[in-house]
Amino acid sequence: MSMFDDIKNKVSGLIDSQGDKVGEGIDKAGDMVDEKTGGQYADKVDQGQQAAKDALDGLDGQNDDIP
Repeated sequence: MSMFDDIKNKVSGLIDSQGDKVGEGIDKAGDMVDEKTGGQYADKVDQGQQAAKDALDGLDGQNDDIP
């Protein structure tokens, strides 16, 4: 097993057990960006938030951990 696989497994386990908190963190980061930019890029920020959630949630091959 490579170092990358080990890290991926650890992150995947964290997402499995704490997916709701990870999702909340992504949402808070996006909200902060919206606040700092006056909502000028809200549509792009929303797309980025969803892409981050999908990428992290799909690490285990299933999209079932981050609401």
